[in-house]
Amino acid sequence: MTRIFSGVKPTGHLTLGNYLGAVRRWAEVDQYRGEALFSVVDLHALTVEHDPARVRRLSRQAATLLLASGLDPEVCTLFVQSHVDEHARLSYLLECTATDGELRRMIQYKEKSVRARAAGESVRLSLLTYPVLMAADILAYGADEVPVGDDQTQHVELTRDLAVRFNQRYGYTFTVPRATRPAVAARVMDLQDPLSKMGKSHENGAGIVYLLDDADTVRRKVMRAVTDSGREVVHDRDGKPGVANLLDLLAAATGGDPEKLAGAYASYGALKKDTADAVVELLRPVRARHAELAADPGFVDGVLRDGAERARGMARPLVDRAYRAIGLLPAV
Repeated sequence: MTRIFSGVKPTGHLTLGNYLGAVRRWAEVDQYRGEALFSVVDLHALTVEHDPARVRRLSRQAATLLLASGLDPEVCTLFVQSHVDEHARLSYLLECTATDGELRRMIQYKEKSVRARAAGESVRLSLLTYPVLMAADILAYGADEVPVGDDQTQHVELTRDLAVRFNQRYGYTFTVPRATRPAVAARVMDLQDPLSKMGKSHENGAGIVYLLDDADTVRRKVMRAVTDSGREVVHDRDGKPGVANLLDLLAAATGGDPEKLAGAYASYGALKKDTADAVVELLRPVRARHAELAADPGFVDGVLRDGAERARGMARPLVDRAYRAIGLLPAV
C-alpha cells in the first residue's frame, strides 16, 4: 500500500493558496489513495522569531481547518509533529548524514536569510537545518509519496539524497520517496503581487484570501486584485500574470480549464466578479464546518491524540532501526 506524508506549517493563517495547492487534494484524493499521514509541522514554526502563544493557537486552527476541509480521521492520520518524538530523534541522525554545502544551497534558506539580515535580524541555525527536519518528517514513516508545491520540490530532492546516502553507508533503512504535484493551481499567486506566491506570513494581507475570511472580505480582495495592461482576457502567465492568476483561481474553484474560461470574458470586471463568487462558494462549507469544530475542542484534541499515537506506532520501529544502523547502542 502506498504511504503518503505531507504537512502544513502553523506560521500564519491558512490561505486559499494552501487549500487549492494542497489541502483540497489531500481531502479529495490523497487520503483515499493509500495510507496517508498529514501533520501540523509546528517545529518548523520555530526557525524564525515567533510568539509561543500564537504558534499554539495557529497549530490548533490549522488542525481544525484540515478537518473542516474534509480530512477524515477514520481514513487518514492527522497529528501535530511535536507530539511524536521520532521527528526530532531522526532529524539529528540525518544532520549527521547531510553536508553543510547542500543545506546552504537550499533556495528558501538563501532567500529567508537574506531578508533576515537585511532587516538586521540574526539567522537561526534551525533555518539552515530545517530541510533535514523535513526529511525526517518524511523518512520516519517510510513514505512513498510527498504531495508538495513547486517551492518544496528541492527539499524532497534533498530527502531522497539523504535516504540514498544513509542506505548506502549503513544498510537499507529508508524508503526513497518521490514528490507529487497537483495538475491545477499548484501555485496560487498573491492577488496584489501576481509574481509572488500567496503566502501565509506576508506582511500585507490585501492580496491574500484566508480560509476564514468572511464572504464580503473575500469579494473585496478579489475585486481589488491587480490585473494587467490592455483589456484582452487571456491565460498568459508571463504576459498577463494578474489575469492568469484570476483564471487559475476560477478554474480551480469551478473545475474548469483556464484557457477555455478566458474565451468567455470580454472584461476584467466580469472575470473578477465570477472569480469572487466562485471562491466564496468554494470556502463557504469549510468556514461552516470550522465553526462547528471550533465549538467542540475536545473532539479536535481527541483526533490529534489518536493521530499522534498511530503516527508514533509507525515511526518508532523505523527510527529505532536507523539508530541501530548508524551505530548507536540500543537502550535496555
